Amino acid sequence: MTYNFTKFEDTHARFESRITITGSYSIGFPTKFYKDNNIENYKYIVLYWDPENRAIGIQLTNDDNGAGKLKIGKTRDYGAMISAKSFFVKYGIDPKVSKGRYDWEKFDQPGAGEIFVIKLK
Repeated sequence: MTYNFTKFEDTHARFESRITITGSYSIGFPTKFYKDNNIENYKYIVLYWDPENRAIGIQLTNDDNGAGKLKIGKTRDYGAMISAKSFFVKYGIDPKVSKGRYDWEKFDQPGAGEIFVIKLK
């Protein structure tokens, strides 16, 4: 009998495709979301806020000159994250209340193209 094993090495990876808001003003992109959406190919994120729907729009970009861009922090094992304290403070979003894992949808934002959208609790 012959076997074709693959060694499991992703012991710290998170295999879910949800976006995370932490209680410390960060937005996280777990490993599965990171890989499925090719975040390794981007340097920045631009955030959008819809107060009526309590929704955050997330645009991936490589535009070095774009206003409002946040640098993406990347790790091999955990995916990526951004620190967004100024965004949360400006729009009065309490991350301790809104923290959690969010399902997302894609939306075509005029002037920006395709963005990911999460609706806060």
